[in-house]
Amino acid sequence: MSKPPPASRPRQDKASQTLEKAVLALRMQRPDEAERLAASVLKGERDNVVATQVLGTALLSQNRAEDAVEALQKTALRATDPAIETLLAKALTAAGRPDEALDQLRRASERRPPYPLAFLDLGEGLGADGRFDEAVAVLETGLALIPKADGLRIALGYLHLKRNDRVRARRLFQQVRTAAPQRQDAMVGLAKVMVLDGEYAQAADLYRRALVLQPGDAATRLSLGKCLLEMGEREAGEAAIRAATHEAAQLAGPAITALAATSRGRFFLRPSAALKFLNAEAT
Repeated sequence: MSKPPPASRPRQDKASQTLEKAVLALRMQRPDEAERLAASVLKGERDNVVATQVLGTALLSQNRAEDAVEALQKTALRATDPAIETLLAKALTAAGRPDEALDQLRRASERRPPYPLAFLDLGEGLGADGRFDEAVAVLETGLALIPKADGLRIALGYLHLKRNDRVRARRLFQQVRTAAPQRQDAMVGLAKVMVLDGEYAQAADLYRRALVLQPGDAATRLSLGKCLLEMGEREAGEAAIRAATHEAAQLAGPAITALAATSRGRFFLRPSAALKFLNAEAT
C-alpha cells in the first residue's frame, strides 16, 4: 500500500488526535463534546467507522435515538461494518423500531469474521420477545463460530434459566466459571440456579463473591438478602434487602415482594408500613 501524499498527513494526524479526544470525552461522560468532535472528523472522513461509532453512542447517551439512527444508517449502508450495524440496531430499538432492529442484527450476524455482540444482541432481543427457540439457535450458532465467547455462553445460560431448564443453565454457567473464575455475571447466574434448586448456602457464597467484585450491584444484594432469609438468617437478610433499596430505590417493590414471599419473611398490611421498614437504617 502506497503512503499518503505528504500534504494529507497533517490532516490525518489532526483527525486522529480529534478522534482520541472524542473517545476520551465519551469515557468521561461528556457526550455533547464527543458528538461535536466526532462530527468534525466525519466532515473530512465521512466513512470513518470509529468516528461514526462515537457519534452514534454520544447521541444515544443524550436520548436522541432518531438522530443516532440517521447518523449510523449512512455509514452502515456504505461500510457494511457489523459494529456499526449492531449499534444501529440499538438506536432503532431506542427509537421504538424493534422489528427493524432485529433485521439489522440478523444482517450483522451474517458478517464474517463473526461479530460476537451481533449474536448477543440478536439472541437477547429474540428472548425478550418470547421467541426462545430462535434466540437459543442464534446464540448456539454464535458459539459454534466463536467458541471462546463467554458472553454468548452466559446469555444462553440465562435463556435456559428462563425456560426453567436448570440443568443446561447450570452447565453453561459452570463452564464460564471454570474458564474465568472472576466473571461476576457467571457467579450470579450460577447462584440463581442454585437458589431454584434449594442450594441456599452455596448461592449466598456466590452472591457475596459477586458483591466483592461489584459492590454497587443492588439487584445482587437483594438476591443475597432473599437467600439469607430462606436460610433462616433473618437479621442479615433484612439488612441486605434494606441496603439494596437504599442503593436503588426502584427495587422497593421487589424488596417488599421478597420479604413477603420467603418462608421466613414479613408481610405488611399497608405499603406505607413496608416502605417505613425498608427505609429504616440497618442495625
